[in-house]
Amino acid sequence: MLKLYGLKNCDTCKKALKALAAAEVSVDFIDIRAEADLQTSVPQWLTAVGADTLVNRRSTTWRNLDDTARNSPPQDLLINNPTLIKRPVIESGEDIHVGWTKTVAETLGA
Repeated sequence: MLKLYGLKNCDTCKKALKALAAAEVSVDFIDIRAEADLQTSVPQWLTAVGADTLVNRRSTTWRNLDDTARNSPPQDLLINNPTLIKRPVIESGEDIHVGWTKTVAETLGA
């Protein structure tokens, strides 16, 4: 079973969930703000994909941060501001996928 971390109102997350459901891929949706164990997950994701991939620097949250917050360690930044995590984050066994691209969809069978 895949674990998809995202936000219920995120259009990209909705698109991913819809495509995976259409492909009959079993998905466990985890709300990144309310349900995710970010203390455990964020370090693993950063190790797997790196801060450049995981931190959404185009978000409104990023633009509203001051320089001190922006320069804090990525792990602390993402745990304290989960909406900065580029979505969706999909765990497929040991593999971590960030975003919903054609390549990710094909890899996951959607």
